[in-house]
Amino acid sequence: MPRPRCERCQRPLDHCLCPLIPTLVSRTRVVLLQHASEASHALNTARLAALGLVNAELRIGEVFEGLADLLATPGYRPALLFPGEQAKVLAAYGKTDDTPLLLIVPDGTWRKARKLLYLNPLLQALPRVTLADVAPSRYRLRKAPEPGAVSTIEAVVQALNVLEQPLNFDGLLRPFEALIEGQIRAMGDETFNRNHGEG
Repeated sequence: MPRPRCERCQRPLDHCLCPLIPTLVSRTRVVLLQHASEASHALNTARLAALGLVNAELRIGEVFEGLADLLATPGYRPALLFPGEQAKVLAAYGKTDDTPLLLIVPDGTWRKARKLLYLNPLLQALPRVTLADVAPSRYRLRKAPEPGAVSTIEAVVQALNVLEQPLNFDGLLRPFEALIEGQIRAMGDETFNRNHGEG
């Protein structure tokens, strides 16, 4: 029989993360487009990001209906958080009334994220933004596929910390870090060090 789960964070009730999830307000609107195959992953960091940000939403699928309406949300400039030659490095909003971003964040492996762009041509047409200096990932259970690769929630936090400085969104990472610590405890120090330790 499956363990009862928290309806909000989708974790087993005895490992519910809701007490650690903050309620943070941002000028930036964050829209996480999650590849359907990611929704059931134990480390669903896109869900945690959407739950911790008031001005965020999570959409799950492969082809997203209503994308044109979403990208035309009044009061925002749409941009895709995704690296590429044409990607512009994110910088803080200006002191004048800078129109905030509608930040579209694909969630999935690199391959699945590229597939989302391919299946949704409106996303491909968006201006791209990227992070200048990516802090190392705190995701100690997975070797980064390439330097600068971070989890979705870490990318969102780093982007908001740049855009909305001096505000800080690191509180969004608390449930993520607790999740990782819990998984390390469950596997035991010896297994963790053997598989993931510095070596």
